[in-house]
Amino acid sequence: MEKTQILIAMIAYMAVVIGIGVYFAKRANKNAENYFLGGRSLGPWVAAMSAEASDMSGWLLMGLPGVAYWCGLADAAWTAIGLAIGTYVNWLIVSKRLRVYSQKAGNAITLPDFFSNRFHEKKKVILGIAAVFILIFFAVYAASCFVTCGKLFSGLFGYSYHSMMILGAIFVLAYTLIGGFLAESVSDFMQSVVMLVALCGVVIFGVNHAGGFGAVIENARSIDGYLSLTHLANPIVDANGVQQVVDGAAQFGAAQPYGVLTICSMLAWGLGYFGMPQVLLRFMAIRKKEELPMSRRIATVWVVISLAVAVFIGFVGRAIFPYSEALATKSGAENVFAQLGELLFHPVIAGVIMAGILAATISSSDSYLLIASSSVSQNLYKGIFKKDASDKQVMLLTRVVLAVICVFGIIIAWDDQSVIFNVVSFAWAGFGATFGPLMLFSLFWKRINTAGAIAGMLTGGIMVFVWKFLIAPVGGVFAIYELLPAFICASIAIVAVSLATKAPDQAIVDEFEAVAKEA
Repeated sequence: MEKTQILIAMIAYMAVVIGIGVYFAKRANKNAENYFLGGRSLGPWVAAMSAEASDMSGWLLMGLPGVAYWCGLADAAWTAIGLAIGTYVNWLIVSKRLRVYSQKAGNAITLPDFFSNRFHEKKKVILGIAAVFILIFFAVYAASCFVTCGKLFSGLFGYSYHSMMILGAIFVLAYTLIGGFLAESVSDFMQSVVMLVALCGVVIFGVNHAGGFGAVIENARSIDGYLSLTHLANPIVDANGVQQVVDGAAQFGAAQPYGVLTICSMLAWGLGYFGMPQVLLRFMAIRKKEELPMSRRIATVWVVISLAVAVFIGFVGRAIFPYSEALATKSGAENVFAQLGELLFHPVIAGVIMAGILAATISSSDSYLLIASSSVSQNLYKGIFKKDASDKQVMLLTRVVLAVICVFGIIIAWDDQSVIFNVVSFAWAGFGATFGPLMLFSLFWKRINTAGAIAGMLTGGIMVFVWKFLIAPVGGVFAIYELLPAFICASIAIVAVSLATKAPDQAIVDEFEAVAKEA
């Protein structure tokens, strides 16, 4: 009976989300600009909250608490600190100039459009490369959201992970097809509120259930390295990755050192924001650049509170569930938020709490699918192969591409032992290194040219794969988060190639200087 009530509450929430999509469907399908950018009509609250909700995804309620539950403070906290700093700096220095520049540069409505128009390119090489990288990394990102759906429903209701993951993918696809960017942004605003309420509710009631704040901290202190910022708690696991238990107590070994280089690489999560399409699009879509300072304050406050609470939920979970079979692996630990919600609340309230996880997942995956499909239909198809394509043709292809990306996302998410945090971190690094340096140099350095832009994108995107799969496995000083070295290499490539090749045309420089004066 309790499971049924939880499911009914979650279905009711999903019905509201679909209702938003239907409401905005007519306006969204009016033309490509409305579908992909909402007609540049977002207010400061919607722009800020939807940007952060689409950015954080299910990993905020599952991935981050799971990391804190599994190995303590260091990994989760340094990641959260980097993200909080990155959020603020991105809104502070990028948002206004990108809003102005994207409109001056041919009224760009996608990120590849902006980069291509920024350099006045005729052969559309930058546009093509950018579109391909967006397609690759957003397929990975969408997969992380499908993993969240599969884990949530299989853990709560005992259903098959694969069937629930596929069902979640179908729901997200249907919703994205209906409403486009504006519906996605408005629902993201609502879901950001649900996410924050869910996080705070679980912490407040969880602390009370655990015996108070002091009891939660005392339990964390009893585990070697659990509350340290320079050491990592070390769960003892068997050959299958299952944490060992003796007399009902989860076993931990001696804490592992967490060095300065590792700390820097986790802080580098903040660099990812400069290249994150789902966030950058909100900068382009806000109705007035004068409203951006308010959006910055809203976004920063939301992010700081949400990240801090998400990390602390891991501590609360460890106090309430010192050992649980459902949480006894690194992958399983990501269910700690759902387990707490089910334990602490009436089934109907728990259903709304669980809907918070779905809210985070849907708010991200629809963004990812929409941007990835636009990279093919708007940028590759209309931008390169069929420049006279009508809005109707672009919209039709968009829907086909959405379905194809969903299929690839399902394939990537098929492993039921996938760790959401790890999947997200790879896609995050991909976008951060491919587009982050290029965005910063495009906005703030007038000497950057087409060759430098191409070199930066290729270097950053390729280096993420090289470092992740070839260099990091060597270990030692090389075992750092791939975003940091890839971001640095991309920046060096942009500067070196730009200076070694012909300076940009005067028309490009004049446009840059006009934007600098206005922004």
